[in-house]
Formats: sequence, structure tokens, C-alpha cells
Amino acid sequence: MQHDDDELFDREPSRSQRRREALDVLELAEKLVAMTPSQLKKVPLDEAILEAVIEAQRITSHIAHKRQVHFLAKKMRKIDDLEPIRDAVDQPLEVRRKETAELHLMEDWRRRLIEEGDEALNALLGSYPSADRSHIRQLIRQAQIEIKENRAPSAQRALFQAVKELIRGGGESEAADV
Repeated sequence: MQHDDDELFDREPSRSQRRREALDVLELAEKLVAMTPSQLKKVPLDEAILEAVIEAQRITSHIAHKRQVHFLAKKMRKIDDLEPIRDAVDQPLEVRRKETAELHLMEDWRRRLIEEGDEALNALLGSYPSADRSHIRQLIRQAQIEIKENRAPSAQRALFQAVKELIRGGGESEAADV
């Protein structure tokens, strides 16, 4: 029985495993082709791969583009370690996720301040003690009037900017505080 166990570990990957790996590399190739030139500069690619990426970006015909991306993936499958490339490709995605979460936090605070008034302002000041209470209270009142009178949202924008400065400048609170 021991002999059979050794054979299991010595075998090559199954056909379906090789297919899954090839599809993963194809997905990575598609992400590379979708990147901007400035993003591509940050990815550790050798000359041949970079040229294939640029060629795929240049092709506009759907079928020819797809063929070039598959060719790129085939070249990439010959690379021993794709992890540095994967990390470089996924890094901008993680940055965008963090920025999106931060924008949601800012928008939640702006909404709460307008809807809840002083109660939300006290919570904001608890999280960001450096905030200017009177200035923010003034912006809240102006924003509430704008909504009530259906006017242009200039005070709402100013309130968002004030919250944005607090969150990005203060950094004293976590996203869970909303």
C-alpha cells in the first residue's frame, strides 16, 4: 500500500487541474491587458510578455484580441513564479477597495449629519475631536435648508469636504465608527 501512496505524489497534475491553472493564467493575462501603461510599469514583466500585452491592447478586432490574449497566457504559463505578477496586478485593486470604503464612510457621515443633526455631530466629534463644531453645525443647517427648499447642494458638498478633511487628515477613527 505504501507503494501506491508514493505514486499519488509523483503523478503530474490531472487534466482538470492543468485546465484550472491555465484558466487562472488566462484571467491574469486579461487583467494585464486591461491595465493602463502607468499601472503596467509597476508590474515585473519581462520584455517578451510586456510586448505581448501591448500588442493585445493595440488590437481592436474582437477575435484577434482574444487570440492575442490567449497567446499571452500561453507565454505566461511558461513562467515559473507568477506570484510577483499577481501581487502587482492585485495591488491597485486593493487600493481602490480601500478608497471606496473610505468614500462610503465619508458619505455615511455626511448623510447622518444632515439627517440626525446634533446627535450625529456629537458622535463625529467623539471620533474626531479636532473637528470645528461650529463650522460643521453651520454646514449641517445650510444643507438641511437646501434639501428642504430643493436648492443646489453646495452646503452638502462643503459638508462632505469637511468630513473628508477630518477623515483623511485626522485618521483618529476607524471605519466601524459609523
